[in-house]
Amino acid sequence: MSDVYRARDTNLGRTVAFKILTDAGLADETAKTRLIEEARVASLLVHENVIAFYDYGEEAGRPFLVMEYFEGQTLREALRGGRAGELRQRVLIARQIANALAYVHSKGVIHRDVKPDNVRIDASGHIKVMDFGVAKSGGLSLTASGFTVGTPYYMAPEQIRGAKPAHLVDIYAFGVVLFELITETRPFEAPTPSEIFDLILSRPLDTTHLVRLGAPASLVDLIRAATAKDPAQRPQDFGAVAGRIDEILAELAARKRLRGLRWIWIGMLAVLLLLGAYVFLWIMRSAEISNPTGHPAASR
Repeated sequence: MSDVYRARDTNLGRTVAFKILTDAGLADETAKTRLIEEARVASLLVHENVIAFYDYGEEAGRPFLVMEYFEGQTLREALRGGRAGELRQRVLIARQIANALAYVHSKGVIHRDVKPDNVRIDASGHIKVMDFGVAKSGGLSLTASGFTVGTPYYMAPEQIRGAKPAHLVDIYAFGVVLFELITETRPFEAPTPSEIFDLILSRPLDTTHLVRLGAPASLVDLIRAATAKDPAQRPQDFGAVAGRIDEILAELAARKRLRGLRWIWIGMLAVLLLLGAYVFLWIMRSAEISNPTGHPAASR
């Protein structure tokens, strides 16, 4: 429904992202409404982990948005290319997403489409959440493609059932993204949206892959809690999520220190063994030199 270009703001001399409706989008009143809503919502948000909004306008009756151009790639692309880093770096990415969504919720906004495609990450690991085209209150309805309002893989059970969206749908989607961050796979896969919905509604999330990859129990517990089918069993806000992530990061740091100490002790033990072997060989060599025949000295 829209195209996004890298463009040059000739007045301010900066590179921007320029989003404009396609012909198909222009003919669709819903798409036009969503773009206007995205402009309204984005204009409320100013945060280091959220794409900045600059301007809204129309050119020959075609609405457009002007936004921050953030160098990098989507989190989806980073995961596919194996460029998301080791476990701690991935948890730090999750921490930034939680920061962004905590801020978004504090402004009374529900994103409703949290997924790796809507997170950009630069070479330093800094992230920004983007695409607020469906971030509004109201009923949910999917188009024929099944992907316009909410993406099936990341939709909470209550979202699928058509309940009025609450902020806890973003908590659920975040849990799915966190699962994908660690495993590079989605927890539920199926060829059609209806089959994906059936899995989300009926099948418990399988954490076996997380455990196999060495994710700490605290991280597995957070993912399991965030993706609970009952919203009341999830963390109730992103402040609570961020606090649990901080505990996980502290645990990972302690693990790293312990591994470092273990290698120091192993190194020291190896040095002692080598030193002991050297002393033993030196003693044996000294004994051979002092008694080259190997026979006891004759008594007088």
